[in-house]
Amino acid sequence: MLARRRVRIALVCALVALPLLGGGWLWFRKSSFVSVQTVRVVGATGPQAHAIDAALRSAAHGMSTLDLDTAALRSAVSQFAFVRGLHATTHFPHTLVITLDEQPPVAELVVDGAHTAVSAGGLVLGAGALTAGLPTVSGHWQPQPGQAVHEGSVLAALTVLGAAPRALAAQVASVYPSSHGLTVAMRNGLLVYFGDAQRAPAKWRALERVLLDEGSAGASYVDVRAPERPAAGGFPEGVPPPVSSPYGEAASTADPASEASVAALAEGLRANAPSTSSGSPVGANEPAGGGSAPSAGGTPSGSATSEAQGGASPEEASSATSSGGAGAGSAETPATSTEAATAGGGAAAPGE
Repeated sequence: MLARRRVRIALVCALVALPLLGGGWLWFRKSSFVSVQTVRVVGATGPQAHAIDAALRSAAHGMSTLDLDTAALRSAVSQFAFVRGLHATTHFPHTLVITLDEQPPVAELVVDGAHTAVSAGGLVLGAGALTAGLPTVSGHWQPQPGQAVHEGSVLAALTVLGAAPRALAAQVASVYPSSHGLTVAMRNGLLVYFGDAQRAPAKWRALERVLLDEGSAGASYVDVRAPERPAAGGFPEGVPPPVSSPYGEAASTADPASEASVAALAEGLRANAPSTSSGSPVGANEPAGGGSAPSAGGTPSGSATSEAQGGASPEEASSATSSGGAGAGSAETPATSTEAATAGGGAAAPGE
């Protein structure tokens, strides 16, 4: 009888205590004892970083570290196209850390004089996401912020830019189609012939190897269409070609004397990433090939002379002249000497 009495008393106490404990928990998890007082936003970049930070702080107002509304946080940044998602963690009692997953702009899309930022995946981020120094890509159709780019040539250019190493991405002025396929114009006038967007990471690594090779100093173009056999060539001394846009308009107003040379690009590579050594592999899952960094003459060691000739015809030299060049040319094969003579004759629009 005594044992039964104790069980009944325990049950009654539990029935009374549970609602009190539940109500106390509900009160405590929303109380000022655990309110969010410190918000740290990680990963906000670009010109809208301050606006993103302010929007998240405002949305977090009134939340607690025990009662977090992630849906409200996501809604607060839904107006910013390049914020792909976020992850929120709390640190008891008052700290909230929000880590953003962004798809940053890699290019400035120019269509009929209108400018907008676009990501590597082709998402239009709007004019508000534009930053100084973004390379330009020209198109024919202007999508709205939040929409995707559908032009094949623009998507290919964005793929190439998205694969660029940081040290080189900052030096790209524009990407445009030419007789060499996709051509990347660096800010110092160096032209890089990519051909297409396939194997873009391997082609960037091939460019790194060429730039790090002392024999490429003074080259005005690098052909990485076959990344295992990159080729470099240049213009005669004293003939720095002007940099032009795909449609013949000036693409850069920078003073060439203030721009980095091939040697300076190489120094930037050495200073930024240990992986950019001249002996780095062609790339993961990429055939190693038999080629190596090119010689000063524009013909890669181990490749046929016709390889260099194929990358530098008179017609292509005219295209390269319009699109830009840097520094004095080095000794070249007879084919590239013809190119040099053509380059000295005048400038033409790329692809003409």
